[in-house]
Amino acid sequence: METNVENPASRREPDRMKALLWKILMAALVLHAGHAWAGTEERLGTGGSSELRIPVGARSVAMAWANLGSVAGVDALFSNPAGLAGTDNRTEVLFSYARYIADMNLNYVAIGQKVGDFGSLGFSAKVLGVGDIIRTTETAPDGTGDIFSPTFSTLGLTYAKALTDRVNFGGTVYYIAESILQTNSNGVAFDFGFQYDTGFRGIRLGAAMKNFGGSQEFGGADFESNQHLPGDDPQAANRTLALTSAEYELPSLFAGGASWPVVRGIHNVTLHGLYQSNSFNVDEFRLGGEYRWRTDFSVRLG
Repeated sequence: METNVENPASRREPDRMKALLWKILMAALVLHAGHAWAGTEERLGTGGSSELRIPVGARSVAMAWANLGSVAGVDALFSNPAGLAGTDNRTEVLFSYARYIADMNLNYVAIGQKVGDFGSLGFSAKVLGVGDIIRTTETAPDGTGDIFSPTFSTLGLTYAKALTDRVNFGGTVYYIAESILQTNSNGVAFDFGFQYDTGFRGIRLGAAMKNFGGSQEFGGADFESNQHLPGDDPQAANRTLALTSAEYELPSLFAGGASWPVVRGIHNVTLHGLYQSNSFNVDEFRLGGEYRWRTDFSVRLG
């Protein structure tokens, strides 16, 4: 008769390796965010794809997006993809509509799905519609009679997984499409995020790199024109000339935050704090808070 006795240390070894992996990835996250810390007032307005920065999700928006460390479920797809792994729900769906400034419309839909031990998958779509604009030209400053509607769309695919019982990791790849008449720009951006439960008084830490990717530029038929150049043979056909636009960078940023549940029970009070370093703006500090009575009533501010 043989008896196998499992060494408790062997059970802890995978958790130690996962924790070490998290620390390595966290260090890489901070080190590779270096160029996102170059934001100054002089760089304001010099980036592109600003729609990537428009926040969505009523709960996070109400707290100024300061809940980076504790945001969970489908609500986390915009702010910190790691939070997608932090919910117990198998499937979550979020719809959002906002009447934005200058009569612009912001539509957002997100879906999160747990896939067993593989982790969690999420899909999101954000569409910013500017509305109808009267087209004007040099020869028709009062309008040509044409109407156009610029559209800025972002599609995201997210993967998140709980590396340990305290550490979540997630990443999102975005497809960006911008269209104005026959001028368009398309590109890809990436988000990465972590969440860590410190085990001390419920404090949770979060970090995220957002909107990282290569430079983009505009192109399309509106950059082309048929011209008969001076010196050409009068019988020759017009030439098609094309202009090129300057490249622009994405509005990348690095954010780190903490969430602290100061009161727990029937009455719950949670405080949130966040530091955000922007590549095309000055750095920001934000605070948020939430009071919740059971699961029936909440008051949030930020």
